[in-house]
Amino acid sequence: MKGTYVFLADGFEVSEALTTVNMLRRGGINVKTVSIYDDRIVTSSNRIPVVADMAFGEFRASTTFGPCLPTDVMIFPGGMPGSANLAAFGKLMDIMKDHYAQGGTVAAICAAPSVVLSLLPDLNGKKMTCYDGFEETLVNMGAEYVKEGVVCDGNMITGRGPGWAVEFGLAILAHVKGQEVADKVKAGLML
Repeated sequence: MKGTYVFLADGFEVSEALTTVNMLRRGGINVKTVSIYDDRIVTSSNRIPVVADMAFGEFRASTTFGPCLPTDVMIFPGGMPGSANLAAFGKLMDIMKDHYAQGGTVAAICAAPSVVLSLLPDLNGKKMTCYDGFEETLVNMGAEYVKEGVVCDGNMITGRGPGWAVEFGLAILAHVKGQEVADKVKAGLML
C-alpha cells in the first residue's frame, strides 16, 4: 500500500486521529483519512461526526497495493469501541498484515496497539506502548511493553494515549520525512 492513511471507525478518539493528521499535513505529508464504511461520515467516541477524505471503497479503488516502503504508513487511532471496530474489519486487517509483512510501517495509539496491532502475526521482542490497562495483550503476544509516551521500533510506532497525540504525530513525521522536518513543525507549534 503506497501512501499514508489514518483509518477511522465509529468510536475513535478524535484528538488522536485529527492531531496526528494535523502534524503530518504541517510537515508536508499528503495523509488521507479513511472511513472503514461505505459512507465518509464517522462518529468519534465523544459523538463528534467527522467527514473522512474517503470511504473504504474509494480507498480500495484509488490506492496502489503491492510492494511498499517504510515511509508508507497505516495509522490507527485509539478510542473504544473505535479500536475494536477497526480490529473487527477483516478486509482492513488483511491489508494491514500484508502491508507490514512487505516492510510498510504501522502506527497505533491508545487502545489500538493492543487491540489492532496485536493481530499482526509476530510481535516477539517489539517494543510497544499503549493506554494503561491494555498492555497485557501485548505482553502475551511477546512484545516488550514500555511505559513511555511514544515508542518507535523499526517500522512500528506506538503511542500511549490522547495526551501524547502531538508527539505521536511528530514521531510518524520524523519517520517519513526526517527529524529536521519534525523539529521544524514542533518549533512552529512553540513546543
